[in-house]
Amino acid sequence: MIDPREPIVTPVPVEDLRPTQITVGMREVELKRQMIRAQDAKKKTGAFLGRHMVPVVLGPKKRNYVTDHHHLARALLEEGVKDVLVTVISDLSALDKDAFFFVLDNRGWMHPFDENGRRRDYSAIPKTIGALVDDPYRSMAGELRRQGGFAKDTTPFSEFIWADFMRRRIERNAIEKNFDKAMKDALALAKSKDADYLPGWCGPTSD
Repeated sequence: MIDPREPIVTPVPVEDLRPTQITVGMREVELKRQMIRAQDAKKKTGAFLGRHMVPVVLGPKKRNYVTDHHHLARALLEEGVKDVLVTVISDLSALDKDAFFFVLDNRGWMHPFDENGRRRDYSAIPKTIGALVDDPYRSMAGELRRQGGFAKDTTPFSEFIWADFMRRRIERNAIEKNFDKAMKDALALAKSKDADYLPGWCGPTSD
């Protein structure tokens, strides 16, 4: 096991990173790409990457499995950035593949749900960051948090939990047709009592 108090930071090729989820919100990826482009010099880009290290778990064959910042990793890939700094939070490279995925799942380091919110077999998780599938509800959840619909929370994959809440209440074609209008509906839903069990809920209370 890696001591989290003394993280090992090392550059890794972005294209070699392995995801631990099936989807990303491509609108979120585009926002990350804009952030990267805003770094107009190599020095600034280096500082940006230094503030956005990607946490990974070492799996079989010492492969780097991303446990967070999938959107940043996909944005870096699409922007042609070759390497990213990673910090190893756990070394599980001694495990076989089945045991490795089981441990990831049970520690909350994996989200094997597809763009329709359905749980899939571990084999459905893409082998590359570039193969991640778009889930517009994940983009909605990211924007919802930025607009104050819910607070940042330590619950693993909290944005996906919010995405699934919205998936059951807002039609996908409504998001694709008019994202801003759908966001108004999402904000209203986020403040409702129906959402009070979700991580980071900050709706009105009677206290």
